[in-house]
Amino acid sequence: MSSVTTLTKRSPLVNGLDSAALLAVIDAVKSNAEIARFNFRLTNKWLGGEKTRSLVKEFTGALQTHRTDAKGFVLDSGEPPVLLGEDTAPNPGEWLLHSLVSCLTTAIAYHAAARGIAIAAIESEIEGDIDLRGFLGLAAEVRKGYSAVRVRMRVRTTAEAATIENLASYSPMLEVVSGSVPVSLKIETY
Repeated sequence: MSSVTTLTKRSPLVNGLDSAALLAVIDAVKSNAEIARFNFRLTNKWLGGEKTRSLVKEFTGALQTHRTDAKGFVLDSGEPPVLLGEDTAPNPGEWLLHSLVSCLTTAIAYHAAARGIAIAAIESEIEGDIDLRGFLGLAAEVRKGYSAVRVRMRVRTTAEAATIENLASYSPMLEVVSGSVPVSLKIETY
């Protein structure tokens, strides 16, 4: 793995990424699938009312733990007044949309860079529909979460739209949101 983590020579940037380092990561993963296994995690605490706070500190991947000495990142969530909140932070549904569109964007940029496709700009609009009757338990036939999500992306590139759509399909968060992911939920009371 040292060949991936000790790259110091900078190669030409493609989409803001060191293309030689990116290809070295791809080659390293090809030679050792264990390098590809990552575990992202965070802790979360209820702050009362609609407010929660998550702390993102360390994660494991590429056969090591990262950010062990870092302060980490604080992610707050809330709700708007119409949903009984104080509108001090994005709500969880907005964070989910942010995660999805951010992952689509980086998937396009990274996969394009690996293929030598230049991207000059990516701009997105994303929206999702939720019917609160599902969340409130008022209608069993209504989903609790998003019933539909729409993403509109504008990508400045010479590549065909179909090529960029294919690159977007590599987004892990797209797969999470559009497919079924097993979630293990264990609740303890104290």
